[in-house]
Parts: sequence; C-alpha cells; structure tokens
Amino acid sequence: MEIHHGKHHQGYTNNLNNAIAGTDLEGKSIEDILAGMDMNNGAVRNNGGGFYNHSLFWTVMNPEDKGYLTGELRDAIEAAYGSVDAFKEEFAKAAATRFGSGWAWLCVHKGGKVEVCSTPNQDNPLMPGVCDGTPILGLDVWEHAYYLNYQNRRPDYIKAFFNVINWNEVERRYAEAK
Repeated sequence: MEIHHGKHHQGYTNNLNNAIAGTDLEGKSIEDILAGMDMNNGAVRNNGGGFYNHSLFWTVMNPEDKGYLTGELRDAIEAAYGSVDAFKEEFAKAAATRFGSGWAWLCVHKGGKVEVCSTPNQDNPLMPGVCDGTPILGLDVWEHAYYLNYQNRRPDYIKAFFNVINWNEVERRYAEAK
C-alpha cells in the first residue's frame, strides 16, 4: 500500500494540480471539477479521477476499527439487493468482471437508493454520463492495487477488501449524500 499511496496517488495529485494550474478549474473542489468536466480533457479526467478515487479508497478502509454495516445504509442495501450477502456478491461481480483496469462502486442517488456499478480506468460516478450517483464505497481493481500481494488473483483481493471496509465511514458518506 505504501507504493500505491506514495507513488500512484501522489502522481495523480501532482498531475492534476499541473493540469488545472492557471485554468478556471483551479480553486474548485474536486467534486465540482469532476461533475462539470469535459470528458475529452484527458489530463483532468484521468488524474482528477485518479486523485478522487484513491482519496475515497483510503478513507473507506480501516483494518482495525471497521464498524459494522447497520442503520439506514444497511436498510438501503437490503432494499436494493435483498440482503447484505447479495450486495457483496453483486459488488464482487462488478469488480471481478471489470475488463482491464478500473473501479467497482457503491453509489447513492438522491432519496437514498443505492446502486453497484463499475467504471473503466479512473472514471467515477461523479463524471457526466458515468454511472450517475455519489460514490460512497470504491474498490480499485487496477493491477497496481493488488498484484504485489495477489498476483493475478483479483477475486482473492476483492474478498479480502470486505474484511477492511470501514462501514462507519461508508455510512457517514451515505448519510451525507442521500
């Protein structure tokens, strides 16, 4: 994770800052940049997505105090998928079947409805025409995220992710986004 955080995430941060320097995007929040972006602007799309996606990724993991899936978020997941286990299967499927590099997401729509989706590369649900919703849980399925520990066993990496999800943080994000 040190390489992932210190090199990959830092690279996205530096490249995004360089891409928006001196433009009308400078000074805007990353959420506003992504929601209103020109999808043809590769530097902002790729690096802004990489910055945001990884920033969320780090906050939704905590191997020591992850809390439990409870409350309104659990209710929303059960309403959408029938059970927490069915949600986990759908999320794992979205992550495992993402061809090439990308992300799996749990998003929330206004009104509190949740949805699992996946995106290619560094795209995310805040971007125009991509999944549509506010991401509250994201899993990086780029090879750099798992290859050192899991080699080509992406499903094992996905399964392990469920053991480190910080449900307290995901619940907080859900309450804020709905």
